[in-house]
Amino acid sequence: MLKMNLLSNIKKGNQYQLIVFTLLFVAVWGNSLIGTTDMANWIIENTLTVISLIFLISTYRAFRFNNFSYLLLCIFLCMHVYGSKYTYAENPLGFYFQEIFNSPRNQYDRFVHFSFGLLLFYPMWECFSKWLKYPENVALTVPSLLVVSVGAFYEIIEWLVADLFFAEQGISYLGTQGDIWDAQKDMAVAIAGVCIATALFYFYNLSNRKTINNS
Repeated sequence: MLKMNLLSNIKKGNQYQLIVFTLLFVAVWGNSLIGTTDMANWIIENTLTVISLIFLISTYRAFRFNNFSYLLLCIFLCMHVYGSKYTYAENPLGFYFQEIFNSPRNQYDRFVHFSFGLLLFYPMWECFSKWLKYPENVALTVPSLLVVSVGAFYEIIEWLVADLFFAEQGISYLGTQGDIWDAQKDMAVAIAGVCIATALFYFYNLSNRKTINNS
């Protein structure tokens, strides 16, 4: 019951929570800029960050996500900009987990792709369900399809950026670390993340309905 009340409070439109989320992201983003080891890569990586922020700010009046969605978005964006500080292949946190799990490569890139599916499912569901008024079963399914399509589109963007537009930054931007199947694995972990998020959301709602029916 305590966990449900906590989640309910986060979902409410508390302005102070939004301020905290914003300050947290600004601090992480500013730190990534000040301490970056590759400014050109930082600029390329943060192009999508700026686009995402423009979307969230420009749509705030027309459609406001609940605070739980903003929390998930904040966490994901913080993870992304932290990756841009060192480049994904040279991320210290990734090296830490690489040593713990005896991995042959820095896995921070995989971790962020997995989080893309895991953390952004709920904001996407809220968008389709509450903003666009999709039927419940459609709103539950579309985020998974979107993660698949956006993941594939993002890999195409990475190829264009690395091979055509900024060839000098290609290796650091892609962060493939010699893995020829890097793009496919990135998409696979994103799909795994959104599938887990969908299952958790479904069973959480199912549990809530049983609780209400039994009360």
